[in-house]
Amino acid sequence: MIEKVVAANWKMYKNPEESTAFLKKFLELLPPANQKQVFIFPQTVCLQAVEDCLAEQNVDILTGAQNCYTEDEGAFTGEISPKVLKDMKTDAILIGHSERRSHFKEDNELLSKKIKSAQAHNLIPMYCIGETLDQRKGGKTFDVLKEQLEVGLKHFDRKGSLIVAYEPVWAIGTGEVATPEQAQEAHAFVRKTLQKITGLDTYKILYGGSVKPENAQELISKPDIDGFLVGGASLKPDSLAQICQIALTKRR
Repeated sequence: MIEKVVAANWKMYKNPEESTAFLKKFLELLPPANQKQVFIFPQTVCLQAVEDCLAEQNVDILTGAQNCYTEDEGAFTGEISPKVLKDMKTDAILIGHSERRSHFKEDNELLSKKIKSAQAHNLIPMYCIGETLDQRKGGKTFDVLKEQLEVGLKHFDRKGSLIVAYEPVWAIGTGEVATPEQAQEAHAFVRKTLQKITGLDTYKILYGGSVKPENAQELISKPDIDGFLVGGASLKPDSLAQICQIALTKRR
């Protein structure tokens, strides 16, 4: 039986009250057995409200921050301390999302330090990788993924946790989605490359490109897709619940 994972990236949406209302509705739709297979990544300013709501509801859904800095403390105005995130009982950190790479110019070297910092506090790095449309059209997809993995994981501690999310940049927020065959091809390459880098074949690889209830079944049926990192479709409780129902059904 294979245990899948669904992660909801709320990006810069939902205030604390909206986050709490979402969770209460979503929990009515999510089977208790699947709680530990779901991650919620709210805005950092809403993280405490999410944590409090989950504690009040006595559920085991995992929580994550959308970003962190490379240092625990210091004169870094506006940044987010991984140590403080751990103190807040956060479980994971989203690192290297395409929007962080494109809008804030975060490169693989910086992201490698963030992964190291997250691991130092036993936080799960959910490391995002993926190619742009120009890179795919230029036949550079595998080169890009290889570099992102090799450089981004150069400080990685194999004794720690890791989840990788493959997100073809050209399929994020565009309504486009990689075909199941394209997604599987990329995931298989990522799995093989991860094994070469770490010597292990135990890391989950999620797909994160415009996942919706309508395409989730076909994608999750592929052997190297271990779940989803969901953006827009995670903003509605029923939509996220449908994706969880499809992805988290136990399979042989």
